[in-house]
Amino acid sequence: MASRGRRPELRGPPELYYDKNEARKYVRNSRMIDVQTKMAERAVELLCVPEDKPCYVLDIGCGTGLSGDYLSDEGHYWVGIDISPAMLDEALDRDTQGDVILGDMGQGIPFKPGTFDACISISAVQWLCNANKKSDIPAKRLYRFFSSLYSVLVRGGRAVLQLYPENSEQLELITTQATRAGFTGGVVVDYPNSAKAKKFYLCLFSGPSTSIPEGLSEDTEEEKPAESTFTAERIPYRIARRGVVRKSREWVLEKKARRRRQGKEVRPDTQYTGRKRKPRF
Repeated sequence: MASRGRRPELRGPPELYYDKNEARKYVRNSRMIDVQTKMAERAVELLCVPEDKPCYVLDIGCGTGLSGDYLSDEGHYWVGIDISPAMLDEALDRDTQGDVILGDMGQGIPFKPGTFDACISISAVQWLCNANKKSDIPAKRLYRFFSSLYSVLVRGGRAVLQLYPENSEQLELITTQATRAGFTGGVVVDYPNSAKAKKFYLCLFSGPSTSIPEGLSEDTEEEKPAESTFTAERIPYRIARRGVVRKSREWVLEKKARRRRQGKEVRPDTQYTGRKRKPRF
């Protein structure tokens, strides 16, 4: 996962980080354009939409419209939403074929239920895991985003969200909120053993869960594709915790750690955590 010192979302709010200078890089830097286009191509591939049927696709965090250009080349119609005015100005200057609107995905997706056939997002969702002001609660913003996304997709619609989670706890926070909103699906990891090429794709289904696409690897014959799945069903967690005595200190600490990963407020651990209290008479 990306190193902490280089992560853009740790440098400030996205609407300020992606200013005019940063937006120009996405239309003039050939390497950035190539990387964004390849990730958009991979996201569309993971959507598994019919090749002979144009779809109406939502592009979340559309930026300058690079991923939208690929959607147009594939014959799809699209609408993009982004929080950065500078990025959208560049998209308009480029005369992208899709429509773009200014909006904060953490406040919800402002469209009627069942509007879109599918959704893609490139390098955007991890921004919701950071609080840029006191009123920002990552878990609540993620749930608001996923629940509204679930609503605007047609029944059986799919979403593929490419993201850069900072760590496993952040990835669990994201998938937990997606599950709460009603999605099933899983995480596909391309090139899991490569420090530079490794990419995470969150594949979500708004209907019955189907098979998860396979992740790419440098040698598919020798390496097993990296993927993980999740559903709305509760997994019997006790199977993985055999030997842990219920309500013991270890049991309490594990439960508190799990709730922290889910974005819930938990009291700090102390020397008294898990200590049995003497009965009162």
